[in-house]
Amino acid sequence: MGPASNFSADDFHLGATVYSSDGREIGTLRRVLVDSTDYELKAVVVKETHSFSGHLLSPGSLVLVDEVVVPAANVRLVAHERIDLAVTAAQVRRLRQYLTYRSEPETTRDELAEVVSVLGTSPAIPRSLHEVAHKPAGELEIEGGENVMLGHTGKKLGTVKDVLFDDEDMIGVVVLPDGFFKHEVILPRRFLDRSDDLALFAHLSEEELERLKPFRPR
Repeated sequence: MGPASNFSADDFHLGATVYSSDGREIGTLRRVLVDSTDYELKAVVVKETHSFSGHLLSPGSLVLVDEVVVPAANVRLVAHERIDLAVTAAQVRRLRQYLTYRSEPETTRDELAEVVSVLGTSPAIPRSLHEVAHKPAGELEIEGGENVMLGHTGKKLGTVKDVLFDDEDMIGVVVLPDGFFKHEVILPRRFLDRSDDLALFAHLSEEELERLKPFRPR
């Protein structure tokens, strides 16, 4: 897969600082996009800094797009706290955006969804704006902080803390405990699934849950 094939399992870290090839701080690693079949890394989603996105110069504006999709082939080096891209800052600005916002007529159901989609952004954002993620149907998005559920039982196992890669293949996620576990665990990819955009679903038995290994970073 070109320059991005030197990842090790502990190198990736959601929240790592991302730099362009000409040394500009672009932002932080927000999400990873992997193939939904073989979990090969397809792209990383970078949340731009306020200065790089222009928000710092116009804090009250509705210029909300501040996440860009960087193809895996444009990732040059990965360390636990830093990612270096193989493209310049000017080239990053031409990459496709990950999130856009569109205006739609409000319904009661839509209004509830909007609270989630704009939470944590500017209070000046109209409630009629809907967040739309642009990713191919065959790609699976994994984001730090999202819920990990036990199948469709309604039981929450925890939240995603990090992702683990071996070369370009995702081997699992690190799960922060939420009641069921007493410590962080590694959830292998073979147990992961997603049937909606709100959570990851883990399909495994109670016996398999008890055998999950604790996460001990190097």
